[in-house]
Amino acid sequence: MLVLYKNNIEFLSEHAVDPDKRRYMISAEGSRHYIDMDHYGNSSFDSLPRKWDDAVAKFSEDTLNAYGIVPWWISIMLQRLTKAFREKDQSRILKLSAEIGHYIADAHVPLHTNSNHNGQLTGQEGIHAFWESRIPELLAEKEWDFWLGRAGYIANPSKYIWKKVLESAAAADTVLRIEKELSRRMSPATRFAFEERNGILTRQYSAAYSLEYNKRLNNMIERRMRESIYSVASFWYTSWVNAGQPDLKSLINKDFSEEERNEFEKLNKAWNNKGREHE
Repeated sequence: MLVLYKNNIEFLSEHAVDPDKRRYMISAEGSRHYIDMDHYGNSSFDSLPRKWDDAVAKFSEDTLNAYGIVPWWISIMLQRLTKAFREKDQSRILKLSAEIGHYIADAHVPLHTNSNHNGQLTGQEGIHAFWESRIPELLAEKEWDFWLGRAGYIANPSKYIWKKVLESAAAADTVLRIEKELSRRMSPATRFAFEERNGILTRQYSAAYSLEYNKRLNNMIERRMRESIYSVASFWYTSWVNAGQPDLKSLINKDFSEEERNEFEKLNKAWNNKGREHE
């Protein structure tokens, strides 16, 4: 699959954030990025059916959308990507590959599976970007290892992604608890620092605090990122296999249509107008 994905790595990287941009255009988009598993009871979450129709029957579609639908949405995206492969539609394959990767990565983030997603319930506002952005910015390129084995075929994608969601949900309390404990041990003067960012001096978590938090998490963030990379590649591969393994050298629609280009432009405008606040 390298013949397709490696040659289009810049597009995939650029458009992996399109689902975040779409949140400013479509109200229904937000719930596709998370699921508040703690809303559904104890740590096993057995009260929540894994099949969409069963979950709707038990809780109603409005309730499910209110508390997030990311595992079900990934299943929908998988079906769409498989269809694009079957039709050998390169532009659609690339667009859907970038977007399903975003949702799969979200499912691997513990705070995307908990109602206290930004520490707003425990006086830990900002912890979401701390875990998801600040620490990777400090460590990903210099110290973390993202060289993984080959992607694998996923026989039961729904079961697979629910397993990842439950792993994230089980880790959410640890993410919050350890940061809370560490914040009590370190003064604000050592927790925060002013650093230049895009030419602007900004207040953010200090490098020392970030590295200590990562240490106490036992490198959880690197592990979840590695697992998400493998998952994304495996979902791409599974879509291709389920589509009949079409020849990737003979794809059609290699150029994006005017309608697709206009959509990208609208997303960028909405993103720039609303700013880049990440929830």
